Amino acid sequence: MKRAAGSGAEPQWVWAKPNSICIMTEKLYYQDSFLTEFTGTVLSCEREKDRWAVVLERTAFYPEGGGQPADHGTLGGAAVLDVRERSGEIVHYCDRPLEAGCAVEGSVDFERRFDFMQQHSGEHIVSGILCGKFHCGNVGFHIGQELVTIDFNAALTPEDVAEVEALANQYIWEDHALAAGFPSPAALAELEYRSKRALEGPVRIVSWPGADCCACCGTHVRSSGQVGLVKLISCQRFREGVRIEMAAGGRALAWCNAIARQNTKISQLLSAKPGETAAAVERLQRELYALRGRVAALEEGDFQRKAEEYAGKGDVLLLEGPMDGESLRKLCGMAQERAGGRCAVFAGSDGSWQYAVSQPGGDLRGLCKELNAALHGRGGGKPEFVQGSVACCEEEIHRFWHTYFSL
Repeated sequence: MKRAAGSGAEPQWVWAKPNSICIMTEKLYYQDSFLTEFTGTVLSCEREKDRWAVVLERTAFYPEGGGQPADHGTLGGAAVLDVRERSGEIVHYCDRPLEAGCAVEGSVDFERRFDFMQQHSGEHIVSGILCGKFHCGNVGFHIGQELVTIDFNAALTPEDVAEVEALANQYIWEDHALAAGFPSPAALAELEYRSKRALEGPVRIVSWPGADCCACCGTHVRSSGQVGLVKLISCQRFREGVRIEMAAGGRALAWCNAIARQNTKISQLLSAKPGETAAAVERLQRELYALRGRVAALEEGDFQRKAEEYAGKGDVLLLEGPMDGESLRKLCGMAQERAGGRCAVFAGSDGSWQYAVSQPGGDLRGLCKELNAALHGRGGGKPEFVQGSVACCEEEIHRFWHTYFSL
């Protein structure tokens, strides 16, 4: 029976029997995604570089695929480091060999599995709601170590993203049951689902009724309530659309807690209530801008007095305490204008200096090259103005300056 993606009705699908699906390894994770302990028979064990590739006749270990990382755990005492699927076989990459023909106990790291299920189910719910509302497609998905990234071929505003987050969490808290399985070819042909395209072999459909219906090979929680929470952390322009960073479940809670701790620390530093930190920062910014204006005015007066000391003296050298690049360039320009010749300003202290040299109408590139070579520096610029840094002492600067202009 045909079912529209995003409709509220439970899907009425004709399921293909699991045994009729031609796969070499029985995938227990499709029967029960919460299964963590199982027994399987080793069909083969081959060394591949520094690991052992183990194939069982049945497994609960999910292989990397569909944007979801592989399960980890143990097989018969061997650590399972990675899991991949090759032509229907699930290959477990272990740190030690297992004897072919022997039955082994398998144990899946459920904390890791459950985290991935929360992220993957949360992504489906978000993507289904977003794509349905804004008539776009999900064109990329990856579960990273800290966050999930989802790419959409649409332009979204911050308000759009906030609305999707609210709708997704409302759906999660309503605790909808998951429907997942392999529809028969006939049922699949009539089924409407997100990002539908021609696929070879059995196609697994994962449905969150009322939110999403999509082909997916990953593992999921049993009901939306087990996702707990989704948080859409950022939305940036990416290629022809946007990339959203998301966290679900335990990751979302950890992210919110980290932000809360930071906000608490900021509120303590600013002597503000946790709910008033933004206003406190804005007040601090206004005060900072006012102070910067006063400092700039004082600096302007100080630079004018310094420049007057060199009026008409031609080539001059000034050594000053540390200052930022803008102030350095300003003082150099003002002093040069009053002195009338080449003006060099070095700002800093022994071992580390920033410099600026100015000569309107001149060509300072030769001087700059020799200065950098003699004073262990680096820098450059235009013929009339050069700037950079040097690693030397004050005496070396004086010696270079007087030697250069006495040639």
